[in-house]
Amino acid sequence: MALDLPRRFPRRQLGFWPSPIHPLHRLSQELGVEVWAKRDDVASGLAFGGNKVRKLEWLAADALAQGCDTLVSIGNIQSNHTRQVAAVAAVLGLRCRLVQEEWTHWDDPVYDKVGNILLSRLMGAETVLEGAGYSTAVKETWERALEQVRREGGKPYAIPAGASDHPLGGLGYAHFADELAAQEADHGVFFDTVVTATCTGSTQAGMVVGFAAQERPRRLIGIDTAADAAMTRSAVTRIAQATAALIGLNRPIRDADIEIDPRFAGPAYGLPDAATITAIRAAARLEAMLTDPVYEGKSMAGLIAMARDGEIPRDAKVLYVHLGGAPALNAYHRAFA
Repeated sequence: MALDLPRRFPRRQLGFWPSPIHPLHRLSQELGVEVWAKRDDVASGLAFGGNKVRKLEWLAADALAQGCDTLVSIGNIQSNHTRQVAAVAAVLGLRCRLVQEEWTHWDDPVYDKVGNILLSRLMGAETVLEGAGYSTAVKETWERALEQVRREGGKPYAIPAGASDHPLGGLGYAHFADELAAQEADHGVFFDTVVTATCTGSTQAGMVVGFAAQERPRRLIGIDTAADAAMTRSAVTRIAQATAALIGLNRPIRDADIEIDPRFAGPAYGLPDAATITAIRAAARLEAMLTDPVYEGKSMAGLIAMARDGEIPRDAKVLYVHLGGAPALNAYHRAFA
């Protein structure tokens, strides 16, 4: 059943959809499993794109409808999400205030000067560097930034970390499921296994809901990148249930719908381990596909390990969902020395 969400909910289209899918021939040969990629990293257009643009289209329509003049969000110093919020604000002609907390202690004097945060500043965002510690909870630093905009006479629109814990946060990736089904029909393929990075929750949660509305079941594997699988599962479950209620899904979200693998998260949020770096090098060497140390390098490490260990069967057709993040690579140059 197609959800047809653009007809039912206001949306400001900002990306170049559908994002392409294509086979990863050399990686497939290396792993002995057929792997394709869906490239939300290249299709979402704005400032090197990424998965948050797909989510922010629905929040942008809501912000404009409310007459807001400033987008206010929060993330790590090297947040892909906040860079995409800055991009959306620039395109819409809105102001942007970004709280950039230290969720990752990466010992490099340029960490807060290059990569994602540099791009946000180039697009006119005000970046506030304060706060620390990754969490999906509402942060006091973000609440202060919202209040500061109000005191200055502005009308802020609150966008939580990852555009996730928001009433509309799951719509983008629920709609993704419709988009993918149409592409599968065009290509004559069905992906029985889908691999995605998961963290603040709404990317995987939206997919859970969108795939639950389809007739053919498939396995959706969320590779935890928060190094806190319990927190990630709680976020994904909460957002999936809220999204299912919002769109009127005709069945409940079950525990079995949500698969989160904690093994590839590395030592902490934003910190890569040897498997992450090896996976980044493999994707680049085999497919010229750039993945990052925070998210996609970890989901690629999970895909590679599960394929090699037989946890993903040889006859599977695997879709790797590339959520973006390559602008952060420069900030992690020491990891590749």
